[in-house]
Amino acid sequence: MTKVTQARQRMERDSMGEMQVPEAAMYGASTARAVENFPVSNLRFSRVFIKALGHIKANAARVNAELGKLEQKQADVIEKAALEVANGDWDAHFILDIFQTGSGTSTNMNANEVIAFRCATLAEQTNVHPNDHVNMGQSSNDVIPTAIHVAAADVLLHQLLPALQHLHQVLQQQAETCKDVVKIGRTHLMDATPITLGQEISGWARQVELGIVRLQNCLPNLSELAQGGTAVGTGLNTHPEFGAAMAKALSKTYAIDFCEAKNHFEAQAAQDAAVELSGALRGVAVSLVKIANDVRLLNMGPRCGVGEIRVPAVQPGSSIMPGKVNPVIAESMAQVCAQVIGNDAAIAFGGASGLLDLNVMLPMIAHNLLESEEILANAAMMFADKCMLGLEANVEKCEQQIEWSMSMVTALAPVLGYDKASYLAKKAVAEGKTVRQLCLDEHILPQAELDKLLDPRSMLSAQY
Repeated sequence: MTKVTQARQRMERDSMGEMQVPEAAMYGASTARAVENFPVSNLRFSRVFIKALGHIKANAARVNAELGKLEQKQADVIEKAALEVANGDWDAHFILDIFQTGSGTSTNMNANEVIAFRCATLAEQTNVHPNDHVNMGQSSNDVIPTAIHVAAADVLLHQLLPALQHLHQVLQQQAETCKDVVKIGRTHLMDATPITLGQEISGWARQVELGIVRLQNCLPNLSELAQGGTAVGTGLNTHPEFGAAMAKALSKTYAIDFCEAKNHFEAQAAQDAAVELSGALRGVAVSLVKIANDVRLLNMGPRCGVGEIRVPAVQPGSSIMPGKVNPVIAESMAQVCAQVIGNDAAIAFGGASGLLDLNVMLPMIAHNLLESEEILANAAMMFADKCMLGLEANVEKCEQQIEWSMSMVTALAPVLGYDKASYLAKKAVAEGKTVRQLCLDEHILPQAELDKLLDPRSMLSAQY
């Protein structure tokens, strides 16, 4: 029985006794204890994770009714309340810190209590208990790992992969647009032989394409759900068909092909699928920071740097230098990638810290994994639309720098020999001349042959 105190609190009871709860709160004593126990950060579970919890509870109610474990009227009201949680109607009542009990029990009970409270307002004559009914056939130890997989697969398929596919398409378009722009290549950040801007961009596009493949390869393991294992993987206190039925129900809810874990002991004792996905996310981040840095280098200037490309000007670049414009979109992308790489280190530590029959770093893994997916998805769209889509080649600068580069002498080496070509390169630098001009001045080769050998397009491969 609930009673309201004079200090706008109400008294709730759980297995440990009475606990004061804010009068307007939809959660109960278990959640209130966790609020007091874990005042660590301002980090909370993300919307997509709470969505997954809501759908797990809604489907659990339906499955338990179908299996004859739960009365239909109880199942109906639990499903309705849980779907409201999934839709975000009661997010304000999911208030617990990420850094809590390592199983996520506090947040599982937060969901159970909010749903049970809402059931009481939806159907006053229907008794719904947070543990006995909302949590029927479940344990935090299988609910939270299931929510991690469901939420991660949801973001991967519906946000991140579409964003990366869009970026890949934009890069491919730019590679085609710039396929005839010849520029100097650079290795060790030093002048190398010619390349086209389209060829450089095609390399970026392939990096993104391979990242997409690596992420897709994570899906089979991510699709296995721990639901049905309950406390330690044995399935105690749940129907033997519950796990398979839940996987089927969640597959229908999300339009993702989930399945029951092949081994419930692995699914709860370890978080290897999350670690695998995080590693693939780190790989994408490494690719994207490389691309972002290349863009920043090629855009450097506009007058006193490389300046071979121009990226869109989206905001003033300085509070003191008028007219300065910076490649801020690429800078934002690089920072996102740094965060993802840091998150991966934390997830790897969390995965390695599983203890016997349960991993007890689940909330931290969930938070970092979903954050990495979501910020990579947002950054990929931003980078595609606000930077790469408007990228332009500075053709004149590209042509000037090819002619000025001493690496053009490479094409003369098969004719003159390496030592003679090296001598000419060093002399061209010392005298401030182009290789072409030095060769003409010293009558090294006839002009027609020289023009043919030093044609930068003759040094390009047929690829792209």
